[in-house]
Amino acid sequence: MASELRDLRGIGPQLETLLHQLGIHCVQDLLFHLPLRYEDRTRVYPIGTLYPGVRALVEGEVEHTAIVRGRRATLVVVISDGTGRITLRFFHFRAAQQKQLSKGTRLRCYGEVRGGFQGLDMVHPSYKRILSKQDEKVSDRLTPVYPSVEGLGQASWLKLSDQALSLLQSHQLELEELLPDDLQGNLQIPSLASALIYIHRPPAGADVAALVERRHPAQQRLALEELLAHNLSMQQLHRRQRQLRAPALSLSTDLERKFIKQLPFRLTGAQERVIHEIQSDLAKSHPMQRLVQGDVGSGKTVVAAMAALRTMGNGFQAAIMAPTELLAEQHLRSFRDWLKPFGVEPVWLSSKVTGKARKSTLVAIEQGAPLVIGTHALMQEGVSFGRLGLVVVDEQHRFGVHQRLALLDKAGVESLHAHQLIMTATPIPRTLAMTAYAGLETSVIDELPPGRKPVTTAAISNERRAEVISRVAAACSDGRQAYWVCTLIEESDAVQAQAAEEVARELQSRLSGVNVGLVHGRMKPAEKQEIMDGFKRGAVQLLVATTVIEVGVDVPNASLMIIENAERLGLAQLHQLRGRVGRGDLQASCVLLYSSPIGTLAKERLNILRQTSDGFRIAEKDLELRGPGEVLGTRQTGLLQFRVADLTRDQQLLETIPAVAERLMNESPERVSKLIRRWIGDAARFAGV
Repeated sequence: MASELRDLRGIGPQLETLLHQLGIHCVQDLLFHLPLRYEDRTRVYPIGTLYPGVRALVEGEVEHTAIVRGRRATLVVVISDGTGRITLRFFHFRAAQQKQLSKGTRLRCYGEVRGGFQGLDMVHPSYKRILSKQDEKVSDRLTPVYPSVEGLGQASWLKLSDQALSLLQSHQLELEELLPDDLQGNLQIPSLASALIYIHRPPAGADVAALVERRHPAQQRLALEELLAHNLSMQQLHRRQRQLRAPALSLSTDLERKFIKQLPFRLTGAQERVIHEIQSDLAKSHPMQRLVQGDVGSGKTVVAAMAALRTMGNGFQAAIMAPTELLAEQHLRSFRDWLKPFGVEPVWLSSKVTGKARKSTLVAIEQGAPLVIGTHALMQEGVSFGRLGLVVVDEQHRFGVHQRLALLDKAGVESLHAHQLIMTATPIPRTLAMTAYAGLETSVIDELPPGRKPVTTAAISNERRAEVISRVAAACSDGRQAYWVCTLIEESDAVQAQAAEEVARELQSRLSGVNVGLVHGRMKPAEKQEIMDGFKRGAVQLLVATTVIEVGVDVPNASLMIIENAERLGLAQLHQLRGRVGRGDLQASCVLLYSSPIGTLAKERLNILRQTSDGFRIAEKDLELRGPGEVLGTRQTGLLQFRVADLTRDQQLLETIPAVAERLMNESPERVSKLIRRWIGDAARFAGV
């Protein structure tokens, strides 16, 4: 059986290293390195029929060749076929190429046609000289284009995949069918080998549109396996967690009852239901793994507080981790206010806690401080918990899977592991949850506190800025408060701060009698806090801020929000920002201020915000527009980077996944790790495989 990479012709140590970088360690892996797209080189197009944007195969005779000197030397070759001319441009070339492409040479070229100053161009097309009858033959099938790294050209991929496919077709290489035996027939899907052969080398008559959109049955066969592998990897991760021991926190204390009694509001039915589900989990002797989803303002923090109180009442520590300093600080203030009457003072840890303060904080944590609140600093080396019983991770999509699991191993007591409660105000679409969170218990707080009214949302062009400022003036003169959010995506803190300062100056000069406050990421925490406290008290009427107020700010009297450059933000972030208003009894409004011209995608995002305040509908749309890696924040973790599958397109396949996964885990556990290895490969370490 030929399965080692070195068994293939042309693979030496250097090429093998490049292949390893792409997660390719054996010949089978080569077969699962699938084409990104296809080129149609089955037909030669007359040059006279070409137009900009089309990718085409053309053939013609060289009329003129020259090296043009400018900012950079360019090899320019003009060819014609009697129907028209096209200019080939090469910025990277060897001197010998000019002789090779001399006048009278017949060339066949493939590339993207562009509109140039003097007619049509092709920049760096692939080409070959027509020297014999043999060279005149066109391909009888589509040409695949593979994802690659520097130093590995498409010609190498074709040679490598040709060899791998030849071994597969001659049965010198076996590919194990890992799906349940009856599933192939039930779903009428092709075998694995035939699906791979078709995808690598589609015949000339193949449905190119279906292949490009990845809807072809051969691709759907592989998408099913890939989705199944991701589901299984998460299930396996959570099953392994459940085999660990955790402290059984079953004792109900007076602390919880007193806490609820002193709250200035009544819990909603949804909050009570979720609290009961969490308490039931905490009473078990294996680690809780529960995801709590709740829209902005649904009261997740109170639910987390009840879980923390149950933990502390049973003699264990609770740790609350948030992705940003601002959100963690908001939790610190909320818990401090709530727990002060009971003599509980939370311990605070972030990367900004240094020197003696950090040392004393670390000692307090190690000696069993009941409640610890902080940022990802809680996961760092040197942080040891005395008796960690519960980890609450807020806005978990900002952390990778491996990050949030790192805290669970810090329990510090007789090899026990902590319970885990994951919270998000960014609802996870059901299709995504079935794959990314397979095996997690899920609770949904699907009820807003009584009296909350949906926020009225309008999208207004920046050309009508003066009207918007007048609206702010009217709101402030009525005794209400407003936010003005300045957004600059992927700019430095300094640039964002400068932009916010300019907007604050502009608004202060145009709004006489209105006290304008400013908050941005470059301010010291104490300065920020002073402004925020002034806004909460009502001394500051208009708060100009960067997106630092996206999470963790609660001012019931703030009923108007202006989001500047709203077209630059994603749906989830816009929804989060909008959730900062409408937290009191007043009817709240949100103005999405955009700069024209606005792109189609941005227009679609703003329209969705205008039409609905349903977080789950917004999340589904966000998934459709941005893809799973962006929605989950896992771009950098190696998780959910699909090669064939698409969670929006392949929803019908997803419906079959949970039942198939369950069957495989129960009936064919040996196939599970093989599937995960096949599709997730090096990233399988997140599943502990």
